[in-house]
Amino acid sequence: MRYNVRGEMPFLDHLEELRRRIFKAGGAFLLATIVGFAIVHYLGVTQWLIKPIVPFLPQGKLSVLDPLTPFFFEIKLAIILGILLSFPIILFQLWSFLSPALEKRERRVIIPALYMGLVLFGLGVSLAYFGALPITLKFLYTFQTDTAIWIIGMNEYLSFVIRLLLSFGIIFELPVVIMILASLGLVTPKFLREKRRHAIVIGTVTAAVLSPGDTMTVTFMLMFPLIILYEFSILLAVFVRKPPPPEPEPTIQPPTEPPEGAVEANRSEG
Repeated sequence: MRYNVRGEMPFLDHLEELRRRIFKAGGAFLLATIVGFAIVHYLGVTQWLIKPIVPFLPQGKLSVLDPLTPFFFEIKLAIILGILLSFPIILFQLWSFLSPALEKRERRVIIPALYMGLVLFGLGVSLAYFGALPITLKFLYTFQTDTAIWIIGMNEYLSFVIRLLLSFGIIFELPVVIMILASLGLVTPKFLREKRRHAIVIGTVTAAVLSPGDTMTVTFMLMFPLIILYEFSILLAVFVRKPPPPEPEPTIQPPTEPPEGAVEANRSEG
């Protein structure tokens, strides 16, 4: 890398560095998607996803109305797995590009935040799979059981499950987002405390939108963690907040005019 006299990289070198980082991230995503397709096709990921709905299936299998549905669904699921598998590499490339512009204190905060984000994402997905999903299915598939035959399509059901899992996982990233914003000085603990009521309202609406079916139970399952995560985010912001800039020391200006009476004293001496 070339640097100018002031230790800064020229603009064209920045573009070249960005191009190389994007190329590496794109290559990692492509390879991870191929690996994801092999995992989906040979390791039975679909069986794991349909396990919660097996009690409601008449023959233990989902229905397919289009012969292309299974293939395209495996492609869709492989892309999602490709994003998840290559996410650490993509983050590393992004971090390598941005880290020279960050302060040492900010780098010490962001690296642990990224690892914490992986753990929180897994907790959110687990809560959705083992908690919200069975409750939602049990509620939805108890209506009109005496007058209707349920035909559960593969594409509709699996798309619903993936949206639910990803929604919980992404929402659980709230502390990571606030932690990074606080370390950069964009939000403060005082601001977060003042906007607590607004955050609860927004969290309730978000939980209601993302929780179909038994809105009371599933909404609570999503809303309650959101409140806890928000309070946890305030605590994190206290520890990682960017310190305010030091106030400039007052400077003493020399007097521009002679003291009162000095001119008269000089005249009398003269």
